[in-house]
Amino acid sequence: MSTTVSSVSTPARRGNPIRYIIAAVVAIAIAVAGYFAFASQQRVPDATFTLLSGQKVSTADLKGKVYLVNFWATSCDTCMKEMPQMVQTYNRFRDKGLEFVAVAMNYDAPMYVTNYTQTRQLPFKVAMDNGSAAKQFGNVQLTPTTFLVDKDGHILKRYVGEPQFAELDQLLEKALNAA
Repeated sequence: MSTTVSSVSTPARRGNPIRYIIAAVVAIAIAVAGYFAFASQQRVPDATFTLLSGQKVSTADLKGKVYLVNFWATSCDTCMKEMPQMVQTYNRFRDKGLEFVAVAMNYDAPMYVTNYTQTRQLPFKVAMDNGSAAKQFGNVQLTPTTFLVDKDGHILKRYVGEPQFAELDQLLEKALNAA
């Protein structure tokens, strides 16, 4: 007598939905971990900023320097709150080589930006965006959004909202002291 194995699957072998859910969760966790592991390796985009003076500065011009790109608006309460701390941060680190470009969003009135820059005597570069820089930096829409870029053109950190200034100071120290 020969025994034949039936190919009829039992309910437990048929596609247990819990197995698929667990597999999906694991795949998502791996994707998220990969994103965060490689996010610090993201390169700064090729972008050109038009300063209030009319001069143009590009990310290529800033290569070899540590710099911050801060997207802001005069109508943004958080931007106005953080700006004095941004000035202090810049003043603390500029002698070590820090560059800073404050990029006013395209919806901000140029006369408001100019007035704010002059009355507050902002010590760093201030640019007006026509929308292209915000788009090149990942379609920035929320202000403030600040990017910390190292000497090799890698984005070390992206802050949406006000930065944790103690953390930012540590990252700047490390980046500015890197060979």
